[in-house]
Amino acid sequence: MDEQYRKGLREILLCMAMWGVLPIYWKTLVPISSAVIIIYRMLLVFVFALLFALRKYSLKEIFTPLKDVRKTGKFLLAGIVVTFNWSSYIWAVNSGHIIQSSVGYYIEPMIVALFGMIFFHEKLTRYKTAALLFALAALVIMLVHYGQLPTIALAIAGSFAVYSAIKKSVTEPPAVSLVYETVFLAPIALAIVIYLEVTGKGALSQGQPYQYALLMLCGLFTVLPLGLFAAAAQKIPMFTLGVAEYLSPTISLLIGIFLYHEPMDRVQMLSLAVIWVGLVFFSFGEFRESRSRA
Repeated sequence: MDEQYRKGLREILLCMAMWGVLPIYWKTLVPISSAVIIIYRMLLVFVFALLFALRKYSLKEIFTPLKDVRKTGKFLLAGIVVTFNWSSYIWAVNSGHIIQSSVGYYIEPMIVALFGMIFFHEKLTRYKTAALLFALAALVIMLVHYGQLPTIALAIAGSFAVYSAIKKSVTEPPAVSLVYETVFLAPIALAIVIYLEVTGKGALSQGQPYQYALLMLCGLFTVLPLGLFAAAAQKIPMFTLGVAEYLSPTISLLIGIFLYHEPMDRVQMLSLAVIWVGLVFFSFGEFRESRSRA
């Protein structure tokens, strides 16, 4: 095992650990409303992404590509979709749905694979097909038992899959890409933040001073793990990267069950077990593909 691989492994494990424990961070901000948190996050992600990008690039180098109208439209769409994804996640966590949000991130790789087949004509192997069928079976189990689909999980998984599809054709570095995705939403978020705070409906009036200080770090807690993920992706195989991605929803799932005591009945356990069987097939297929490419 060479030093580059070890460094990449440390980076991806730290990234997944940070993402996995984020529910604790969002819960700590209560009683600040999810809507206010989301607005602050839209603004502060832009600020921190710009600061990170400026470490390597000038303002001209960062913003010149936005003169391309087609590229600008793509980043605007990506920003809207990923904002919806994060908004759904934050709302789910602070509304007592950490378990369902974790399920969303478990099935997300399978939906990404399905989108790859539909939109990019990628080959759907028998292992990925099996994984998709197991994920579908888990959704059917939930639908039959509860009489409704897990809409939160599907919203999180589906929106991130759409975001991944948009990002497939993007070559900009992660921090720069994040600047583009938030630059159009940040002015709107800033105007809303000012209005909320001036009218006494913002974070300052809803939470304690220490909570407001923690809220100011939400941009950093978004950009930093993304940077770690991008750095790790350059050093370790895609299979290792993909398997590691299951760590963060697993950590969040355990936090939801044991720290916040969210209810977990037998049907949910069965559905999760079915999804995990699908993930085994998915991971084995990815392993075989990575060996073939090597």
